[in-house]
Amino acid sequence: MDFNKELDARGLNCPLPILKTKKALGELAAGQVLKVVSTDAGSVKDMEAFAKQTGNELLASQDQGKEYVFFLKKK
Repeated sequence: MDFNKELDARGLNCPLPILKTKKALGELAAGQVLKVVSTDAGSVKDMEAFAKQTGNELLASQDQGKEYVFFLKKK
């Protein structure tokens, strides 16, 4: 999947992946895509909730072993 910016949130625990995602999305223009890579299993539910609360679209959520990859489209 194409993306405009990548956020490495590996090794960070809740709530840091979400806080850093919010900051990174703030640096993007509407319609751009942010890729987030996290090692926190809790980030799966957190990203879903974050997308619903903020109106940003969660395009994909992938479990790649011990890493979780998300693609969020800025509203």
